Amino acid sequence: MTPNIPFRQPENGAATLQISTAQGPAECRIFARFVLAQILREARPAGVQAEVLEETADKHGILSALVRLSGCLADETARRWQGTLQWVCDSPLRPRHPRKNWYIGVFRLPEISVLPENEGIEFQTCRAGGKGGQHVNKTESAVRAVHLASGIAVRAEGERSQHANKKRALELLALKLAELHQTALRQHAADAHKSLYRVERGNPRRVFKGEDFREQA
Repeated sequence: MTPNIPFRQPENGAATLQISTAQGPAECRIFARFVLAQILREARPAGVQAEVLEETADKHGILSALVRLSGCLADETARRWQGTLQWVCDSPLRPRHPRKNWYIGVFRLPEISVLPENEGIEFQTCRAGGKGGQHVNKTESAVRAVHLASGIAVRAEGERSQHANKKRALELLALKLAELHQTALRQHAADAHKSLYRVERGNPRRVFKGEDFREQA
C-alpha cells in the first residue's frame, strides 16, 4: 500500500474539474461545450481564476476537458458543478430522434501538489558499521533521515563525515519521495481515465433545458 503523503494545498484554494461525455453522442458534446463555457463565466464574478488545462473537441463540441480553478471560492465553485449534469432538449442534430435527455459528468480530480523538500525531516546520528576503518566505527558519522509525513526513512553511512552522510541521506530521501510521487501521479492518471468512461444517469446535479440551456430551478 502506498503511504499517504499530505500534499500541500495552495493557500488560496484550488480544484481541478474534468468534464466528460463518456463517449456519448454528439448532443452530449454540444452540452459539454456549454458547460465548460458556463464554468468559466461563473468563475469570473466569484473571483476564481479558471484555466483550461486540456480540451479534446470535435466539430460538435467537447469530448472531455480539464479545468483548473484557483481562488478563495474555488472549492465552492467546483462543488456546484461536480456530479452528473442533464440537458433536456430535442436533438439539434437529429430532429426526429426520440431521445431528449443528454447526460455528461463533471468529476473532481485529486490534488497533487509539490512535495516538501527539506522541511518535516528528522535526522538521527548513529555509529556507522561495516568497512571504513576505526574512524568510521568510533564516531557517530552515520545519519538516519525520516520524512515525518510519509514515514519513509533512509540511512547513509558510506561517507567519513556526518555532514557528508547527511547530504547523502537527503539525496536518498529525495529519490524515495520522487518515486512515491510518481506512483501517486500514475494513480491520478488512472482515476482520471476511469472517469472518462463513467457518467451516472439520474439524480443530476444540475438540469438545463432547451437550446438556450435554461437552468431548471
